[in-house]
This record gives sequence, structure tokens and C-alpha cells, in this order.
Amino acid sequence: MSGLAVRRAFLSVADKTGIVEFARQLAELGAEIVASGGTARAIRAAGTEVTPTEEVTGAPEMLGGRVKTLHPQIHGGILADPDDPTHREDLRRFGIEGFQLVAVNLYGFADEPGIEQIDIGGVALLRAAAKNHEHVAAVSSPNQYVGVIEALRSGELDREWRRRLAAEAFAHTARYDAAIARWFSPSEALSDRLVITLRRRRMTRYGENPHQQGGLYAPEGDAYWGSEVRLLQGKPMSYNNYADVEAAARLAADLEGAGCVIVKHANPCGVGIGPDPAEALIRAWEGDPQSAFGGVVAFNSPVEAAVAEALSKVFVEVVAAPRVEKEAAAIFSRRPSMRVLETPPRRSTAWEMRSLGAEFLVQTPDRVVPIGSDWRVVSRISPDAGQLSDLRLAWTVAAHAKSNAVVICKDGRSVGVGAGDQSRVGAARRAVSVAGDRARGAVAASDGFFPFADGLDNLASMGVTAVVSPGGSVRDAEVIAASDQHRMALLFTGRRHFRH
Repeated sequence: MSGLAVRRAFLSVADKTGIVEFARQLAELGAEIVASGGTARAIRAAGTEVTPTEEVTGAPEMLGGRVKTLHPQIHGGILADPDDPTHREDLRRFGIEGFQLVAVNLYGFADEPGIEQIDIGGVALLRAAAKNHEHVAAVSSPNQYVGVIEALRSGELDREWRRRLAAEAFAHTARYDAAIARWFSPSEALSDRLVITLRRRRMTRYGENPHQQGGLYAPEGDAYWGSEVRLLQGKPMSYNNYADVEAAARLAADLEGAGCVIVKHANPCGVGIGPDPAEALIRAWEGDPQSAFGGVVAFNSPVEAAVAEALSKVFVEVVAAPRVEKEAAAIFSRRPSMRVLETPPRRSTAWEMRSLGAEFLVQTPDRVVPIGSDWRVVSRISPDAGQLSDLRLAWTVAAHAKSNAVVICKDGRSVGVGAGDQSRVGAARRAVSVAGDRARGAVAASDGFFPFADGLDNLASMGVTAVVSPGGSVRDAEVIAASDQHRMALLFTGRRHFRH
């Protein structure tokens, strides 16, 4: 099918980027330009002839601009099928001229939500043009102007071209309506319907494996964490890189003071807090040096030269921090294959979701509650101040590790992490295996209750002196008795932190 010839175009845009040049080029191709309000004024000021909407409709703008294009002279010209005899007769009868191109973009609701930013006429114009794409080109973004002009000049604005433009127009209005729907019900995290449209923000280097494709998508118009991630050096991020950095940044944001998190396959393998990032890194790396190899390292405070020097001597996939100082960046540049990111803290959202293929599980986010009135000492022995500090750290790390999880900490660092195990006693065994002699005098946290005393027995056998867990097992009495037998402090929080 031959390309569309544009004899008449209607332009009405909130974002006027490129519209003056677009109108000029359309006019040079022989199109009559009709435009509304500020669009018409901008085009006329640039010297291109334009017919204002009110001259076509015979009606002025009214209600402060709320009504200006909702008129048969406009919508009849957009929706008419010139091949339909009935349509042709109506056009003749009512003196309506057809349009072959409509360029519209909508009020900036996403940037400035509010009632007056809810576009009515623009959405109607765009949907009308997209519906009638057999005869009308629906242009919904300034990014399309150059391509449309080139296609018109070459006679290639054919049916397939117009169909693609229509698909983008409907996606544009769908995203717009979804943003409005969310704004009207922001507190209903688990309402009957979740209206979400996702836009691809970045392609990933590949998916979980090199033979898979992957991309980072985010709700249209929303501020999102990934948009603030800035790659300073290194290869493009893969799907797994994003998953690991997000997990590390989320845990780092929950740490008190200067903190460092090392993640492998979305699980923490080393966590340290200290007087500065360099000391926090040392403590985190010592937690499990073998697992840290090739991992993702995240900080909750700016990275300076001392950190960069230490990391330049080991192999890690990604380094992420809120800011990388110039001296540190220069040192990192000696290892160009190392990915270095500036990334903000990972903040909690109203809800989170997980794909089950074509379905989704949705929940409110899990937030780690620090030591407070809900924590109860259930053993005869109470923890001292140093143990409480390490218990707080172990509890935070366990909440961010895949369940079943048991975490051993000592002196502001993790020394053993058992995560993603099918049994809690298995998680405890993994944690004490990594900790070795460092478990003596350490503390431990479990993300769920101990169903039997054997998990506690494993920890005690290696010298762990204090444990925190949610409690709530039918055998809590046996577990408490075991803690007293081993002369361990045992605390119950009443709140579990499963992460699947």
C-alpha cells in the first residue's frame, strides 16, 4: 500500500519540543496546519501559517481551556473513513474537512500530579487518530517527528507505519491513565485491581543466562531506583547484576553507621559495619572471603581512595556506593572491566511483586524493625550491650537473606551466613561451618523460629552465646530449655522475616 498523503494536520501538544520545526516541515510538504491554544501561538510566532482551532469549530476555548477541541469539526475530521459513503455524506452535510495526521502529547501529570493535569481533549484526540489509523497517522511523541517527516517525504508512511504509531499512541494513553488511577488510590496497596503499565528503561546485557534476553522495566512516570543507578565504568549491567546490586543496596540501607555488604546470587555473604567504609569493607570481606570472590560490593556511604585501593587487589563484579570520590574513581579506572556504580539507597515502596509467569504475587514490603519493646529475653541469661549490637546486625542480615537463614555475627561483622537452605538446622550448620572458630563468643539470628532444639544445639556447640529468633514454635519451651542448658541468651522478636 502506498504511503499516506497529509493534506491537513492537527497539532496540540503540551511538550512543545520540536513542534515548530515539525509544523514547518509539514507545511513545506503541502499540509494545512490546524492547532490549538499555545501550540498555534508557538507555530505562528515562528512564521509558519496556522489555523487556530476556534476558527475551525466556530467556538472559543472555554472553562479555562478545559474545552477547546471536543467538537465535531475536529473529531469528525479525525474519525471519518473517506472510503465509507455514509461518512463522506456526513462530512459534506456538516462541512467537515478530514485530517490525515494528528500530533498530540499529554499534560505532564506524571511530573506534576493534580486535577488540572488530567488531560481530556488530548487523550480523546490521540485515541481517535489511533482508532482510525487506516487513514490517520497518530503521532504521540516528539521522538517520532523526524521519522514521520522522512516517511512522508519518501512516500512510506504506509499502513504498517501507521499501525505502529497507533500502538504507541494507545500505550501512551494507557500509561497516562494508569498513573492517574494510582494517584487516586495511592494508599490501596492491595486494591481489587492494580493498574500498572511498565516501560522498558534499559536493556540488560542478557538475562539470568547468556542465551536469555533481559530488560529493566519500571512503572510509567514513577520515580524508580534503577533510573538513579549511574554506571561510571565497566561492561553493561546484566540481569543478575541488577538483582544483586538491588539486594545489596537494600541491605546496606538498613545498616547503622558506615556499612558494607557483599552479595552473591542475591544473598549476603559478608556484612560489616565500622567507623568508616574502609573498615566496614575489611569486616565484610573477612566474613566469607571465598564466597566474596566475584561478588557485588555495596556501601551506604561515599567511597574514598582507601576502599578503591583495597578492592583493586581482589576480583569483584560490581562496586556500588552513593558516591564515588574522584580519587577512588581514578584508582578504579586501573581495572576497567570492574563495574563501578553510583546508586542511591534502596528505599521501600508501597508494594512489591513477583512474577509467576503470566500471574503476579503482590505484597506490602517487609521492613526490619530494630530492637524495641517487641524483643523479649526468654532465657535466664540476658545479653550485654555488645551482644545486643551484634544481635541487631545479625537480625538485619537474616531478614535480607533467603529463607531458611541463620546468620552469625561478631564484633560488627558477619562471620557465617547460612541462607536458602531447605531446613533450619541445615542453615545453622552452614553458618557455623563458615564461621569456624570465629563462632566462639559470637551471636546468631534466625529469620524463622527453631522448630526443634537441634538448630540451637548446633550453634551452641560452636560457642555461640546469644541468639535472636521470632519464636512461635509449638516446641518453644524445648528451645528455651536448650538455651538455658547451654547458658545462651535467647530473645524472641515475635516477627519473622521469610524471604523466598
